[in-house]
Amino acid sequence: MSPEIIELHHDKHHAAYVKGANDTLEQLAEARDKDQWGSINGLEKNLAFHLSGHILHSIYWHNMTGDGGGEPLEKDGVGELADAIAESFGSFAKFKTQLSKASATTQGSGWGVLAYEPVTGRLIVEQVYDHQGNVGQGSVPILVFDAWEHAFYLQYKNQKVDFIEAMWRVVNWQDVAKRYASAKERAHNLLLAP
Repeated sequence: MSPEIIELHHDKHHAAYVKGANDTLEQLAEARDKDQWGSINGLEKNLAFHLSGHILHSIYWHNMTGDGGGEPLEKDGVGELADAIAESFGSFAKFKTQLSKASATTQGSGWGVLAYEPVTGRLIVEQVYDHQGNVGQGSVPILVFDAWEHAFYLQYKNQKVDFIEAMWRVVNWQDVAKRYASAKERAHNLLLAP
């Protein structure tokens, strides 16, 4: 992947989500101070959009490494993740196909996400729209593919599928495995019933 694309993506797009979240938090504080709630629906939607954009991009940067890619293997110290992928999807190849298809077919702006779902204790693939839509409550993203045009257009033009294939060559399985282990440890925090 082009360093120019990564720099532009981080310094412009990701930075805009951070600014948007901070601006929205200030507007919500002002609404509370003035007890004026006419714009609450828009503010809550903006907060979800910008905050989720910041969170997903923060994961995205750590999910990539210049010496990554391939398949998660036990010999690389990520055997628990490899086993969970095989158990949840049948095989790594089936998982790769599902995440690739979910990423490539997001309509408009979105993400392909491998997430830990704490109720069943399984890994799932989610197709996330506009950073925050179409997400199972409580699922924890552990691997994210940014499928917004700003992530790939400079280098890959309108060939989103080629960009997704390039993403597979830089996946940082060590990071994904750490996120998986952490999500499993915290699964008991999901309050299903009092």
